[in-house]
This record gives sequence, structure tokens and C-alpha cells, in this order.
Amino acid sequence: MVPFAVKMWSRCLWTLLPLFVPVHGVFKKLYCSLSESCECDFKPDIRGLEWDLYKNVFGQHLAQEAVSQEVSTFLQTKSPDRPLVLSLHGASGTGKTLVSSMLGSHLYGSGMNSPFVHQFIPTLHFPQAQHVDKYRRALKDWVQGNLTECARSVFLFDEMEKMPPGLIDVLEPFLGPFHVVYSTNYRKAIYVFISTVGEEVISKAVLAARRSDRDRDEIRLNELQEAIAHEAFNSTDSGFSGSRVVSQGLVTVFVPFLPLTRAHVERCVRAQLCQRGHCGRSDVVQAVGGALSYSPKHGQYFSTTGCKAVPAKIDLHL
Repeated sequence: MVPFAVKMWSRCLWTLLPLFVPVHGVFKKLYCSLSESCECDFKPDIRGLEWDLYKNVFGQHLAQEAVSQEVSTFLQTKSPDRPLVLSLHGASGTGKTLVSSMLGSHLYGSGMNSPFVHQFIPTLHFPQAQHVDKYRRALKDWVQGNLTECARSVFLFDEMEKMPPGLIDVLEPFLGPFHVVYSTNYRKAIYVFISTVGEEVISKAVLAARRSDRDRDEIRLNELQEAIAHEAFNSTDSGFSGSRVVSQGLVTVFVPFLPLTRAHVERCVRAQLCQRGHCGRSDVVQAVGGALSYSPKHGQYFSTTGCKAVPAKIDLHL
């Protein structure tokens, strides 16, 4: 723990940095050796994020394009007019959690272990719907306190389909274009919501494209935005149910994750085999791909578990 006096001295030093432009890097290094501030840990690597999305996220051209573009534009804007709010939707195993982890890893030097990356899981943090008022107060205080400490905070909300209705609206004041409190620009924060809500809408769109001999890579983001937003707002199994966050247009983009085909799943298998030092095991790739279940009943186009069951299946066939 850094002593309070040292913290105060280092903060004063940080405010003087502009006066010493020729040796800015030296003073910043000294400051960061004494401070635990997010200015020191915040090391965005946009190109690294883009490459990671391209190399390790399979079958998700919409997610790759939307996330890289929105994050790049947001971080390159010196004074954004509102926070970046991404809502990731799709079936289990399609890469939503992976992408959110990539985001944290490429924004902070300490990656997902950064104290400025905050993760919430409804079943762990908000397990009882009858206590939603208490959760609202706690969430508001947590978000406001951490934004005051670090304007570049990242907040990840997983399993939004299990979020108590009404809870997420406590964030409404933080998500608009007007919130500046105690000289802190809350508009520099990033919020990521992860949900399976909308997976049927997405699957139907991909099936319709397939039946009309249209390649899935031709599906565009604007074809699914409104349908996913509508489903999130109206579904009773959604933390966004009736939410002002949706109705007031506070979500920057609803990001669809398409259902994965066997070819995509086999790419997951190859990638994980290589991580284990077994790149040449094509027999395992075929075995795992054939051992998974696919839907719909007539066609068997999409993996019902995506890449989620791949590690366990690999263990059985190695």
C-alpha cells in the first residue's frame, strides 16, 4: 500500500507534468512508480485488440467489426460526448465473454486483473430479486465511487438474462451525454452487457440468409440492431426488460454473435489443441466436431453449445 503522503505528492507531481514537456516521460515514469492510479495502468492497444479479435474469434464478423470500430473511435476521441456502451447478444459459446475479456486485456497493462475493470454476475452479486432496491443503491454507489477514482473504468455485466428487472436503470444517469460530477468526466467509461437474449432473432436471420443462398458474412449489423433491442426491451427474461437504458437509446451498439457451424467449432478445436502443443492432431479435430450436437433438427447447421464444450471434448479424445 502506498503511504498517503506519497500518494498526495505523486498526484501533485502529475499535475505539474505539462510544465516539463521535454522530460514528460521521465516524470510520468517516476509518478507511476509511486502511484496506483489508472492513468498509469491504462495502456490501450487498439491494434492488439483488432488482431486478437481477428485471430481468435471465429465466425463473428459482425462482432469483430463492431467492437474494433466502436472501441477505436471512442478511445481516439479526446472528449467523448457519452460513454461507450456495448451490449453483446447471442447463444452460449459463441464468444461473448471471450470478447469482453479481450477488451479488458487490451485496455489495461494488468489486463482483466486491473482494479479498474469491474465484473458483475447477477447470480453472485444480485441473487435475490426482492432485494433489488438494496442492489440499486449499492450498484450506484459502486459505479460512482469507482468513476470518481478512475474515469476510464470498465464495467462488465454478464448474464443479463438473469439480472433482476429494474436494477440496471440505476445506471441511466451515468450513460447519457451529460454526466460530469466532482470534475470527473464519466463519459470516458466503458460498459459491456452480455446476454443470451436475442439468440432466436439472430439464429432466424442466419437461417433465412442460408435458405436464400446468401453467405453469412453478407449479413450486416443494421439488419439485426432493431430486432435485438426490441427483444431485450420486451423479453421478461431480460435485465433490460422495460429498461430506460434501451428506450432512451443509451446503448451505443447491440452486437450480434451468430450461431457457429461445425467448421467454426473445428477452428476452436484446432486453436485449443495448438495451445496444448498438439497442432497436428487432425483426428481430434474431426472427432470433437462430430461428437457435438447441432440444430435445427432438419439441417444440423449450428452447434448447440458453440465452442463452450470444446475443452471437455478434447480431454476425452487426446
